[in-house]
Amino acid sequence: MSPSVLVRRPGRAGPCRRGRGRVHRLILLTMVLAMAGVGAVACGGSSGPSAADAAASASAPASGGSASPRPGLTRLGATQAGPTGTGTVPAGLRTVVTGLTAPWDVAFLPSGEALISERDSGRILRLPAGGGRATEVTRLPGVVHRGESGLLGLAVSPTFATDRFVYAYYTSATDNRIVRLRLTGDHAEAPTPILTGLAAATFHNGGRIRFGPDGLLYASVGDATVRTRAQDRSSLNGKILRMRPDGGVPPGNPFPGSLVYSLGHRNVQGLAWDSDGRLWASEFGQDRLDEINLIVPGGNYGWPGVEGIGDTDGGRLRNPLVTWTTAQASPSGIAIRGGTLYVAALRGQRLWELDLAGASVRGRPRALFTGELGRLRAAVAAPDGSVWLLTNNTDGRGTPKPGDDRIVALR
Repeated sequence: MSPSVLVRRPGRAGPCRRGRGRVHRLILLTMVLAMAGVGAVACGGSSGPSAADAAASASAPASGGSASPRPGLTRLGATQAGPTGTGTVPAGLRTVVTGLTAPWDVAFLPSGEALISERDSGRILRLPAGGGRATEVTRLPGVVHRGESGLLGLAVSPTFATDRFVYAYYTSATDNRIVRLRLTGDHAEAPTPILTGLAAATFHNGGRIRFGPDGLLYASVGDATVRTRAQDRSSLNGKILRMRPDGGVPPGNPFPGSLVYSLGHRNVQGLAWDSDGRLWASEFGQDRLDEINLIVPGGNYGWPGVEGIGDTDGGRLRNPLVTWTTAQASPSGIAIRGGTLYVAALRGQRLWELDLAGASVRGRPRALFTGELGRLRAAVAAPDGSVWLLTNNTDGRGTPKPGDDRIVALR
């Protein structure tokens, strides 16, 4: 797979439309497929309402396939069976937990226990260190799920041992917001908002939150389908934000008095730092190209004027380092382990593996587990050195297998 290049100013794509006769044919086809044990796929794709995404999100990828693992990845000798009735996972993966519903993010406590967010239900689950049975910690009040909105990102305070704070990004009836709540034992106190008023929509909500090496909280905020927000510095949408743990503006932000760290984004859902403290981000394109970007303070990444690699306007705009077609990727969460960047692909139904070489990417991306796990929502670096992968096959766009949704660990 070679990186693609595109400069375009896309128009808004319309919704899926079907004539009455086509509906009748679709119903008949669905009945036939159901009898054959094959699930029908809904209209709509991972990257939001676009013409390309009117195709079935679980369709076969346009190109690219599973590649041999890079040196250092451990491949088990045979396919591993999950618990009874939960199907199997590919060789090289360990089942961590099954029976989840649209999990969106994972954050680890100092004990090694994991917290899991479920987008549609608004639940935060707690998982014992190493895996096992997940139990509900809390169901956040006021979470509203429509399309891609709901309970999204989680983050654990870097000083959790003393303050016991957990952070969550979610959609309410009026906005997207970031809250923090104190976790004491198995009890979670009522959440306190630290940032409210982020525009929300059915699509393009962003939602990933992570603490950086500087101890500050970073948040990816989508354009909420109003693309002009991405270039409007007075709007927090279409941006990556950087804030103090209480939501305030920290010193050193590129725009004085503003939470904006970078702008010109459509819908970033992946944030990760390499060993040298560089911030990397994955971003959903509109119709043609998804992106991996190296984020610099104050950087402008071009949306909505440019999708993919294009004119930098004399250096004012920054180009991505890697692009894929939306059929190959639709990238959500990312993780960095050593010198490898892992990218979870939703519509592409695979894990992309990239070799980092300082501030660049070496060689060509490799596709792992293509079509074997279904839609992948996130890749998260775990304390034991593995990378956890979250499937999203019960989100209304995938084809669930027995045991879905699940988390598996790549060792």
